[in-house]
Amino acid sequence: MGEDGRAVLVTGASRGIGRATAQAFLNSGARVAINGRTTESVAEAIADLGEL
Repeated sequence: MGEDGRAVLVTGASRGIGRATAQAFLNSGARVAINGRTTESVAEAIADLGEL
């Protein structure tokens, strides 16, 4: 993708396709912000994805 330095918001990123999309953007060098339905699911996604 080559998104170095771009800021991206991924909605529904606490699971499934949203989480995979967030991971893909992180892997391409983007700065990623995520959201999800519950605080707990978002916290779990952040722990799995690493630094956002």
